[in-house]
Amino acid sequence: MKQPKSFEEGMQRLNDLLTQMQDDTTPLADAVKLYAEAASLIQYCNKTLETAKLKIEEIDASLLAAQEEPQ
Repeated sequence: MKQPKSFEEGMQRLNDLLTQMQDDTTPLADAVKLYAEAASLIQYCNKTLETAKLKIEEIDASLLAAQEEPQ
């Protein structure tokens, strides 16, 4: 699987995979391959979200510290 360029691209690919897996004409062997790709994309997206969450927490902590500094 090719690594997506962005979180949004990964989510779009996940939606495409879901559509393909839900298609009744998709052979089982293909559905299994699609599932494997989807699992990898989910891992990538979760990691990307966790990184964003940590950045937001750092920003929040910095803002809180700045508010608590004596004027």
